[in-house]
Amino acid sequence: MSEVKLRMSSDKTKHKILMAAGPIFAEKGMQHATIREICAAAEVNLASVNYYFTDKATLYLETVHFARASQNMKFPFPDWDSHTPAEYRLRGFVKTLLQRIVALREAPWQVRLLMNEVLQPTETCQVIVRDYFQPIFDRLLAIIDELTGEPLPNDLRIKLGFGVIAHCLFYRYSNSVASFMIAPDEQEYFNWDQLASYISEFCIAAIRHGNWSELAAGRT
Repeated sequence: MSEVKLRMSSDKTKHKILMAAGPIFAEKGMQHATIREICAAAEVNLASVNYYFTDKATLYLETVHFARASQNMKFPFPDWDSHTPAEYRLRGFVKTLLQRIVALREAPWQVRLLMNEVLQPTETCQVIVRDYFQPIFDRLLAIIDELTGEPLPNDLRIKLGFGVIAHCLFYRYSNSVASFMIAPDEQEYFNWDQLASYISEFCIAAIRHGNWSELAAGRT
């Protein structure tokens, strides 16, 4: 067998293991998932995990990276140029974030795995924050800086950024409760596209017109 065919076969086996591991890790977490059940789902022998990933911890880390890359490819953030207005960029940011975390009522395993890591973090969480969440958050902070039009203390910038993200996350984690509070004939107005428009306009108005300088100056 040629070197190219060997590499293709190796990549295929590794991909099978990752695809099998993802839903299991998302359902049971890293601690309770077993290599044996992952290998059974992937239809590979136990030695394959040791060969491709060394141990379960490394397999979990690689699966999280795989989930992150899948979501990035499916819902990429727009590639804005330097002349794109901040309002337009925030609308695109919110819409993309909602697509990643809310769009499907039955969230795919990639989303569940990443969200589980946030809610019940393992040692992998630090890697996710550094490689995945922090670059996204830095992009949001740059938009906020432009919207406020003035330098703010870093902790206040971070709070504003968390506010935008929290608004989006509400519809991910409170969907069941919120649905009881929305009349059946109004459900259609809560699709992710309309939510993106509402959240964007709400946040733009709040960030632009907040008395952030007074708030910063009044701190002790």
